[in-house]
Amino acid sequence: MSLSLRSTLTSWTTLVPVTAMVVLATAWGGEVDGVLVALVTVLLAGAVLAAVHHAEVVAHRVGEPYGSLVLAVAVTVIEVALIVTLMISGGGETQTLARDTVFAAVMITCNGIVGLSILFGAFRRSVVSFNAEGSGAALATVTTLATLGMVVPNFTTSTAGPEFSPGQLAFAAVTALGLYGLFVALQAGRHRDYFLPVTASGDVPEEEVHAEPPPARTALLSSFLLLVALVAVVGNAKLVSPTIKRAVTAAELPLSVVGVIIALLVLLPETLAAVRAARRQRLQISLNLAFGSAMASIGLTIPAISIASIWLPVPLHLGLSPTHIVLLALTCIVTVLTVVPGRATLLQAGVHLALLAAYLFLSFSP
Repeated sequence: MSLSLRSTLTSWTTLVPVTAMVVLATAWGGEVDGVLVALVTVLLAGAVLAAVHHAEVVAHRVGEPYGSLVLAVAVTVIEVALIVTLMISGGGETQTLARDTVFAAVMITCNGIVGLSILFGAFRRSVVSFNAEGSGAALATVTTLATLGMVVPNFTTSTAGPEFSPGQLAFAAVTALGLYGLFVALQAGRHRDYFLPVTASGDVPEEEVHAEPPPARTALLSSFLLLVALVAVVGNAKLVSPTIKRAVTAAELPLSVVGVIIALLVLLPETLAAVRAARRQRLQISLNLAFGSAMASIGLTIPAISIASIWLPVPLHLGLSPTHIVLLALTCIVTVLTVVPGRATLLQAGVHLALLAAYLFLSFSP
């Protein structure tokens, strides 16, 4: 047995999903309360992190553009599983949960990840540089997807309320999926140079030396563990979803807080990876992760939820509230002003983090 394979078998990324599956099989069909709720919640968070880790291993093995798709699909499965599970168990109060989760992902990525990345990148240097062409293209795609998917439903007249008609929902889903696929293809193909790190002078450096891809057996094991982790996430989310709803209700918090919690959990690995890249003065990688995560959250989650809405017991409300529309518009404007120069300072970091703080505060106190 190779050292790489042995380390994978004994790693927490193997032990946590397996343990989560054992607990899931033991607790399924019974009452989940007390210490068991805490254990299931910890294992759920660990299974999410493990799933993303194994997706990254598989992505590294298969290369681009398939690697980006593997990672994005894995994260989307987690996000959709949590949303659908809570919508099924939550009743009519969860009709805005998909919108709240996707919007939370956009605000966390475009303000939180971008702000933290610039903060850590510019902490020792007064200015950090990145490729404005690639980041600008990514931001334009995110803005288009967010507006078409979460602002336009408020102004359509075919149906009452902030929701699409079936035909409009299908159009929005196909458009979102098409734009995401086009962006991934261009990012990994003819415009790949737009998304490479740049030097302090703004030049694209020579082709970087990447780590060797993992052995085939390690990648195959990670593929199996990825499936185990995803099943564990879906099952354990089902177990704790009633407890989450009761806790939010008992604290007299808006149900939209659940969407924020889901987005924070799903985006934690990307946030950590973006901060690590920024500390190595690779801010472009951080921005790729931020905008790519936002794009995947909209471009893949909305189509998946649109299909799931056929069987969901509640309507799908995608239109944002007026407050959130203002925050989205302000985020888009500020991010454009950050991206266009191709250089950023601590001031831009502060502005983005202030916007994230405003969003989080208004989520808990609307």
